[in-house]
Amino acid sequence: MANTFFGLNIGTTGLYAAKSGLNITAHNVANIETEGYSRQVLKQSADMPLSTNNRFGMLGSGVAVNEITQMRSQYYDEKYRSNNALLGMYESRSYFMNEVQSYLNEIELEGFTTTFDSMYDSLQELAKDPSNLTVRTQVSNYAMSMCEYFNSLSTSLNQVQTECNYEVKNQVSRINSLATQVATLTKQINTVEIGGQNANDLRDQRANLIDELSEIANVTVTEREIGTVGMTEYIVRLDGQLLVDNYEARSLEVIPRTENMSQCDVDGLYDVYWDNGEKLNAESATLKGTLKALFEVRDGNNKENLQGYAEEVDDGAAEITIINTNINDLKDLNIPAEGKITIGNGEYTYTSFKVTANEDGTYSYTFQLKDEARRQYPEGTKVSIGTTMDYKGIPYYHAQLNEFIRVFSKEFNEVHASGRNLNGDTGVNFFSAMNPMTAEQYHLNSFGAEGAENVTMSEYESDPLTVEAPYYMLTAANFTVNETIQMNPHTISAASDITNGVGNADIANKLLALKSDVSMFKQGDPAAFLQTLVGEVGVDTKASLNFAESQEDIVQAVVSQRLSVAGVDIDEEAMNLAKYQEAYNLAAKVIAVMSETYDTLINTVQ
Repeated sequence: MANTFFGLNIGTTGLYAAKSGLNITAHNVANIETEGYSRQVLKQSADMPLSTNNRFGMLGSGVAVNEITQMRSQYYDEKYRSNNALLGMYESRSYFMNEVQSYLNEIELEGFTTTFDSMYDSLQELAKDPSNLTVRTQVSNYAMSMCEYFNSLSTSLNQVQTECNYEVKNQVSRINSLATQVATLTKQINTVEIGGQNANDLRDQRANLIDELSEIANVTVTEREIGTVGMTEYIVRLDGQLLVDNYEARSLEVIPRTENMSQCDVDGLYDVYWDNGEKLNAESATLKGTLKALFEVRDGNNKENLQGYAEEVDDGAAEITIINTNINDLKDLNIPAEGKITIGNGEYTYTSFKVTANEDGTYSYTFQLKDEARRQYPEGTKVSIGTTMDYKGIPYYHAQLNEFIRVFSKEFNEVHASGRNLNGDTGVNFFSAMNPMTAEQYHLNSFGAEGAENVTMSEYESDPLTVEAPYYMLTAANFTVNETIQMNPHTISAASDITNGVGNADIANKLLALKSDVSMFKQGDPAAFLQTLVGEVGVDTKASLNFAESQEDIVQAVVSQRLSVAGVDIDEEAMNLAKYQEAYNLAAKVIAVMSETYDTLINTVQ
């Protein structure tokens, strides 16, 4: 049964409840601009009634404040994070593709077009006066300018690849830092909530960290109650792999590659590994976010890496031969001279390889393994070199440049070498490739042609001036003019025969005809090949931008939906202030009335 002063207690509960509501409303208003803040609300109910032991039943005992809860929607959280991962991926793609486009655009501006036309203008003059040493020097110099342009373009693409690589390291560091913070906050939240309170602000902080993680890579969160009331288990997975297990955070680390995946890769590209030594799958179809975009731009080869099938490999074998490959022309081959080879699910290191041109027009490749095969692989086992990344990234555009200079140089060299120089001697290759380690030039030849020997790549390094090397050794990075021609313009071939004088210019005219040779590339003449490449990178860049803009609109729509639940509405909070103020005043009025009543009871009634 209620005591005499029961009414005063009822008024007090109302006063405290209204004061709590005012404080919560003030907290909401103060955090209206706080990123990631979730609106908090007061949950209250009628307090436990008391039995009066009278026929009119139970008597209300006031109001009880049950909890202060936050307004969040798990559905919108998950929707935001999945879309935020896509946005991070598209935005990073767009950023780096813009860089690639800015370099390749020079092909149509003042880069390739200018140097290419200048070289052919000088050849035109050579055809008019083959004996003019000044013109011959101009031909050599303008050709060297074109080579230097491709060298510069290769360097620029390598800079983008290096930038992507450094950013991979930065993003991995961010993942590790965020994961550690999530684990720490989870422990703090459980410490608070095991006492029966809601750690709303700490939960907001943790949710913000997960949102930030979702931009880097796709993450999923699972939370469930365990054992003791108030205890929860909080699990975060990155692309399906465990990242945070309640209070424990796993870490990722970057390890520089000891072998390159592509002939044109910069040294020291990072692979990412989990703390248990398991490699993060950069080729994963489910991986999203900024990290995925960095892998794509850095390693993307449009799935044009060397792939084939093994002849039977015995346990303990020191070499492997692969047939039925996707590359049967060395102009398309961009594997490193030594590197990693994947046989089935096993990864090995090869130290050299040789290529055999088969009678049916296909190529087979034999790789010398650093370590013997750990088990037997049956015939038909899938074999690949490097990554199989279905995206047009730096390796892809490098490969396109390599294809251009290999095909063009081969055609140009064959015509030039068939002529005679001013001294009547047999012509030499006009274009060559510089070995960056020895500064010597390779003796290029058409690999696989009749009579060509199949030799291992290491032999080209042993005696580069006499051993015939394939055009595989020629890349945009080492493209140069034969040093013999650079030193002595007399050695430029302009005629097939100078018996009747040096005025003959049939070879020079054949070289001029190559400029408009539409049979050289499937895209048409040499200029058309590069114009197609520029158009291709333009389309890819525009597509990346369109995807980024479209995804930004989607994310903003999700953010609006999310805020409709969790956001602080200024008008609603203003009404809450008035509501709780009125409730506070009324509760105070109840206490005042009760005080007067008790005063009368105690001091007046005798």
